Parts: sequence; C-alpha cells; structure tokens
Amino acid sequence: MYKRLTVEDKVRVPPEHLGEEVEESVKAGLREEVEGTINEQLQGVVVGVETVNHVEGGTIEPEDAGVHYNVEYTAIVFTPELHEVVNGEVVDITGFGAFIRIGPFDGLCHVSQVMDQYVNHDEEAEMLVAEDSEFNLQVGDVVTARIIAVSLEKQETNKINLTMRQPGLGKDEWIEIYEEEQAEAEEEQEDE
Repeated sequence: MYKRLTVEDKVRVPPEHLGEEVEESVKAGLREEVEGTINEQLQGVVVGVETVNHVEGGTIEPEDAGVHYNVEYTAIVFTPELHEVVNGEVVDITGFGAFIRIGPFDGLCHVSQVMDQYVNHDEEAEMLVAEDSEFNLQVGDVVTARIIAVSLEKQETNKINLTMRQPGLGKDEWIEIYEEEQAEAEEEQEDE
C-alpha cells in the first residue's frame, strides 16, 4: 500500500549541493540517501521525497565534507501489508514459482500457491501450466494476488510471498471463469 508519511530523520548533504538553498540541498541529500531504500522503521521502501517541512542544525563532522541536518519531511512510502490484495505483473518464471512485480518490489508466488491445480514448469515456453486445465502463467501476465508473508529486514534479503489460490485471485481470465462457474452453480441450486 502506498502511504504519505511524515518522517523525522538526519540527512547528510554532500558538498556538491552546499551552494543551493538549504531546503533544496536537504531535499537533494534526502533523494540521494533515502529514495529507493528500505526503511525498517517505516516497514517499506521510500518511493519519493515530496517536501521538506523543517530543517534544523547544520553540523560538520570530522573528515566529512558534507553537512548534517535534522529534518522533517513528507515521503511517499510503499508498505506491503500482510493479507493485502495487490495487482502486479509477472516478471520471471522459474521452476519454483513466478516473480510478480508489485510496486517497487518483486514478490514470489510459489508454484504451490499459483492455482488449485498441479502446475508444471514449461522451460521452453517460459510458463507455468496447469496439469488439468488450459490455465497458464507467463511473463507479462497481469495478476491479482494476496500477500501472505512479508520480511523487509535488510535491503538485500527482503521477501514478499504471494498466493493466487483463493477465489477472486489470479489472472483476469481465471477470475472470469471462476465467477461464471459460481453463477452456473447458483442457478442450478435455484432450479432444484
């Protein structure tokens, strides 16, 4: 989920930005330092710094040509939340599942979580194929998934696990087929 948050932090402004107005140099320092990084305190990735609300200080540390400021700023943060339903694009298919891009992250949908059928990996066609139906999943497909696990502890080891096994999840065509089957089943029950 995307959120607009107010953050209090300390930022280092590199020497190349020191001739600018303080707010502009602080904003440039924030963009270099925090945009695109996982912030453990915010439990997400900072997508962009919107505004600098307050700047204090301006200290120089030994052997550092930059200036350090205490700042309050507004940022757009992507925070994947447990059980959240997300839309994404399949960016990679492997023998163990599909990687789906959701916002700035790639989440893994393990083969056991792709659908309620046994799934085979077709390496040549780079797709996951259902054994008992015509369902398949390939790079470029847009899907709806649910987040079932989130671990954003470190920049290098973040993990987001997804499922598409529940009703209303998966590729649009799977969802349409499911809804048609449900409608038919309801009509049959009404006719009895």
